Amino acid sequence: MVPPAEFTSYYGRPVVKPSPWEVDIPAYMFAGGLAAGSSLLAAGADLTGRPALRRPARLGALGALGFSFAALVHDLGRPARFLNMLRTAKLTSPMSVGTWILVAYGPFAGAAAAAEAAAMLPDRWRGGPVRLLEAVGRPAGLVAAVTAPPVAAYTAVLLADTATPSWHEAYRELPFVFTASAAAAAGGLGMVSAPVGQAGPARRLALGGALVEQLAEAQMERSMGITAEPLHQGKAGRLMRAARVLTLGGAAGSLLAGRSRVAAVASGVALLAGSLCTRLGVFEAGQASARDPRYTVVPQRERLDRGEPVRAQP
Repeated sequence: MVPPAEFTSYYGRPVVKPSPWEVDIPAYMFAGGLAAGSSLLAAGADLTGRPALRRPARLGALGALGFSFAALVHDLGRPARFLNMLRTAKLTSPMSVGTWILVAYGPFAGAAAAAEAAAMLPDRWRGGPVRLLEAVGRPAGLVAAVTAPPVAAYTAVLLADTATPSWHEAYRELPFVFTASAAAAAGGLGMVSAPVGQAGPARRLALGGALVEQLAEAQMERSMGITAEPLHQGKAGRLMRAARVLTLGGAAGSLLAGRSRVAAVASGVALLAGSLCTRLGVFEAGQASARDPRYTVVPQRERLDRGEPVRAQP
């Protein structure tokens, strides 16, 4: 009997090419998630009469969205390439759908932030147009909140739709990981920027997001099989361990943040850093899995042994 053949590739070369993306892309994903979570938090603060929480959440959403857009344009090379993506709408392309999601979300998040800025102007400058802009704040903020969840989730779909092994095999849970991480980051920003007395919703959002993120990530690693290994190795492993420590530490600190401003700021910063490390860790794990042919060949053979198609379909 001939023993079962071990996996191999041509001279050990990668079967799929690593993504040409650089650090701009995980930064874009983190900032977009932070913007989306902040818009949700701002809408809740507006409806429950917490202006000291609503204001930094709205302004933070616009600032994060602006940074996200700048990172995306830097990766694309020039702004015209982003505008070219608006020439078509393709429902089977996560990039195309994501572009239109941003277009639907951005103007309303911007209008809500502009209304907040208008309310901060001296009374002598708050004439008719400024008053009208202030009145637009609530409806614009609510629309931004409705369109925010897809902004937080679509970047996970964008990664999972590639042939990169660790990203593709994470398609079931990765949207939940990214969305929960965005909620934790937005809660952290609210804890940093709002007074303790009005930051209760931010603390609850941060705690819930952090716990759901950890549960979803654990389930994701179980479902990924061998392609979860890069999440624990090298640079990706260090980033994911840092993300876990920062996120859980920030979540624990949020329980004390209602009594201490120092605890609120420290916990909020930890949650923001943990969310960023999650995006960077997932990104680096995918790049590492693409460079090693083992993570392409072994899952394919496992699917063949189970009688499934060689290419797993999301």
